[in-house]
Amino acid sequence: MFNLEAFINTYVTHRNVSMFDSDVVAHTDELYGAIHDQSVLVIGGAGSIGSSFIRAILAFDPIELVVVDTNENGLTELTRSLRSDKNLANKVPKLYRTYPMDYSSVIFRRMFCNHKRGAVSRGFDIVANFSAHKHVRSEKDIYSVEALIRNNVICAKGLLNLLDTYPPKAYFCVSTDKAANPVNIMGASKRIMEDLIFSYSGTFPVKTARFANVAFSNGSLLAGFLERINQRQPLSAPSDVKRYFVSPQESGQICMLSAVLGQNRDVFFPKLEETQMTTFDKIAEDLLTEMKYEIDYCLSDEEAIKKASVWTMDKPYPVYFSVSDTSGEKAFEEFYVEGETVDLKRFHSLGVITDKRIPDKRNVAELIATLDSAFESEKCSKSDIVKIIGEYLPNFDHIETGKNLDGKM
Repeated sequence: MFNLEAFINTYVTHRNVSMFDSDVVAHTDELYGAIHDQSVLVIGGAGSIGSSFIRAILAFDPIELVVVDTNENGLTELTRSLRSDKNLANKVPKLYRTYPMDYSSVIFRRMFCNHKRGAVSRGFDIVANFSAHKHVRSEKDIYSVEALIRNNVICAKGLLNLLDTYPPKAYFCVSTDKAANPVNIMGASKRIMEDLIFSYSGTFPVKTARFANVAFSNGSLLAGFLERINQRQPLSAPSDVKRYFVSPQESGQICMLSAVLGQNRDVFFPKLEETQMTTFDKIAEDLLTEMKYEIDYCLSDEEAIKKASVWTMDKPYPVYFSVSDTSGEKAFEEFYVEGETVDLKRFHSLGVITDKRIPDKRNVAELIATLDSAFESEKCSKSDIVKIIGEYLPNFDHIETGKNLDGKM
């Protein structure tokens, strides 16, 4: 039987244990003191990273856990998974609720404002936001761009305004390595999101983390490999794109460590070396080999699809690997840029970007208002949004090829 966790450890991360285990063990008392008996709100908790964060914090006995996500089926599966896990079933707090709702909705606001932590105060002790558009494919036209920016920035500002009224002890949200010198709108939106949350850091502590691809996360190309094989469809992957990867467990741990141990305006990132990067086509090859399939290298989508339509177990599995030619694809990954202060000594496996300035709240608000207003115009185009973002982020070097991932397998 195929063991996904073992495959990730052997072929993707090349680590038998989490790279963050040593830091979790070294700071166990501090983690327990900060999470024990605290009320925790996790937004986007049904996703891969959000659910891994939940699994990480449950070990430290929060008194209450509220999970919000628009994916009702995902919330159901999360609950079933937690309740069925021999290590976590007894860790789920009595005050555990899941809500299938949009975090920018009136219903969410009503739930949040009416929630009590203790006899007097309202809100939550720890708020972690994992709701985000994370794919480069989410910027193919003005409508997908608007959805991306509204979720990652505009709606996030509404949440922060709410937290301004009911301050948590800590607020965490996920950034991305693509926020460092962004070349796509998704990465730029996350870079703006960093400025946005830091502009509220005078009221409550805010922390974030930039990290790499999560191996086999929901909706990822690697997870798609398994789905394609399950449906007897060809595998397709770029042959020239190298990426860092962390395991699902590691993604939850780095978020927990950042949310709890991070200082105000800290940005955490994993200490990964360039030699630890790998390509998507190599992972596809290793996956098929591990599953005992020979590989049939095709020369086009059409050839791979045709061969897959008549494929049987005794034949090599059709694949098509090609050079990336879609908009917004960064040739390499980086976690910090020139001018950012980096602390590489505080943790064993984590670096920390420190001393981030507090952005001018009015400037950030004006940018968001400009974006919001632009979207209201029927003449607004993707290039208009790129221009607005470029005026705010001088280092935003958008890569536009006129092609997007929806046009490929």
